[in-house]
Amino acid sequence: QVQLTESGGGSVQAGGSVKLSCVYSMKFDSNSCLGWFRQAPGKQRQVVALTSGGGGASYYGNIVEGRFTISLDSAKNTLYLDMNDLKVEDTAIYYCVADRLAPPVCRAGPVDAYFGNWGQGTQVTVSS
Repeated sequence: QVQLTESGGGSVQAGGSVKLSCVYSMKFDSNSCLGWFRQAPGKQRQVVALTSGGGGASYYGNIVEGRFTISLDSAKNTLYLDMNDLKVEDTAIYYCVADRLAPPVCRAGPVDAYFGNWGQGTQVTVSS
């Protein structure tokens, strides 16, 4: 069982920034698909950003609008999500995920059902 541990959530005002981290208990390779989903109260889970463990192009959900950046530090087994220009509607629990998916599948933005490994989630609250 893969362990995923998120950190970095908190409260911020609209327009501010937050950086999330997720430490994985496994080594990445080119067939690892890693990323972030989020879920707001009363809403469906949404994909935020995904990337392959071997690097290359990443996938961003429409909700990102160029404001977020996903990055990977393979040496530290850590995934990051830099979130800038945050909006009130970005308020949600953010989950990091992992599973073995070929790069083309990962870059296509698979839905949450493709991922069998989830972190416990970290709350991000954006106030106006």
